[in-house]
Amino acid sequence: MDEKKNSNKNVVVVVGDDGDDDVMKMGLFSDEEVREISGLKRGGDFVEVTCGCTSHRYGDAVGKLRVFINGDLEICCECTPGCQEDKLTPAAFEKHSGRETARKWKSNIWIIDQGEKVPLSKTVLLKYHNQASKNANGSHKHHNGRPFHRDEFVRCRRCNKERRFRLRSKEECRIYHDAFADATWECAKLPYDKITCDAVEERASRKVYRGCSRSQTCNGCISCVCFGCDTCRFSDCNCQTCSDFTKNAEN
Repeated sequence: MDEKKNSNKNVVVVVGDDGDDDVMKMGLFSDEEVREISGLKRGGDFVEVTCGCTSHRYGDAVGKLRVFINGDLEICCECTPGCQEDKLTPAAFEKHSGRETARKWKSNIWIIDQGEKVPLSKTVLLKYHNQASKNANGSHKHHNGRPFHRDEFVRCRRCNKERRFRLRSKEECRIYHDAFADATWECAKLPYDKITCDAVEERASRKVYRGCSRSQTCNGCISCVCFGCDTCRFSDCNCQTCSDFTKNAEN
């Protein structure tokens, strides 16, 4: 795979093996937009910044906020050295911090800009999140009109612990699909989080948060959860679910 420089310093054009150009934004925000934000790091499809939420009782809970180009927001909590809370939604982080007036995470979660605590709602960091919500047009669906793929769990055959699977891309959907169908699936087979059966299982209170934008405690209603689309069904899979979907799609 070759890379070509684009005249825009925030864009890299990646040329795949098939000759097609796939534009991938390496800089989600300009240097001017984020110059004074504390703890900023750039990743392939995200930026990471230091964030926090303040409770009058417990003080500041600090974390690392990742802002993805598709509008997703994830927070890795660092409230204590041993905190295991990772990939939290902003709402879940707000609740975890002990904030007394929860359910207003855009105002209650802050970042450090020019040395001052600034609410997320007053920063550029919600640009992609707000645009994704706008594209949903009130239906809380993806831009292609299909419901979200919320997080799912698979139980380890060896230790009997449930492990979380994020379904934000076709690759992640395939990983979950194959793991769910594998009667011998074990923790060690999880490809993106290198864990063993010794790793602590998520608390029950954390498992209720499933990554649905309509309701963080979504129980799987048809308004949120996808029951079959070209992202989570696979033509090269012979299972009944995928076969039925592929056959219906051809008709």
